[in-house]
Amino acid sequence: MSTAGARDEIRVALADDQALVRAGLRALLQQQGIQVVFEADDGGDLLHKLLEQHVDVVLSDIRMPGIDGIEALRRLRARGDLTPVLLLTTFDDSDLLLRAAEAGAQGFLLKDAAPDDLREVIARVAAGETLLQPVSTDPVRARYRFHDEDTPGEPFSAREVAILRLLAGGYSNKEIARSLFLAEGTVKNYVSTILDKLGTRDRTRAVLKAITLRII
Repeated sequence: MSTAGARDEIRVALADDQALVRAGLRALLQQQGIQVVFEADDGGDLLHKLLEQHVDVVLSDIRMPGIDGIEALRRLRARGDLTPVLLLTTFDDSDLLLRAAEAGAQGFLLKDAAPDDLREVIARVAAGETLLQPVSTDPVRARYRFHDEDTPGEPFSAREVAILRLLAGGYSNKEIARSLFLAEGTVKNYVSTILDKLGTRDRTRAVLKAITLRII
């Protein structure tokens, strides 16, 4: 669990295969009062260093040779490490948003985002938020259109929306239960209700449809 809230300075790990990009991001982050604890030049290096050093947020490029950002994230979650991960990319590719969500990312941001936006997103992710929409999701909505009859007839409760956001972050029922102080069986029932309301059979399509219909 992140402890950034107890400190003024947020600690991040920075992963990118281009040294010049890392240097630029490091300088930018340091100007904004964010501490870069270590740098990694690929996903394997990142995974190794995270075993030895704690950070509040991992800031990782998506496209890297060898183990890329999304695969590194999958392996991180597989070993039980829930450190928030913010994925950076230069490609406004709607598929990446869904892949990042499936892997368990807390955020997704284009590299050409304004510095203040980057600072805000890192701070919010460090505070425990899941931000799958720091960039426009219009390309996602354009690609996956739903008709008016697909709009859920029943409104979503605040608790259901909260669970949907955690589903979008790639959390399991057990992790959601722990986060919301609920029984795992209760979360399972909520997820079933959410799938029914959205008319979907799996969590991934439910998240995609919820984004498209602006429920989350």
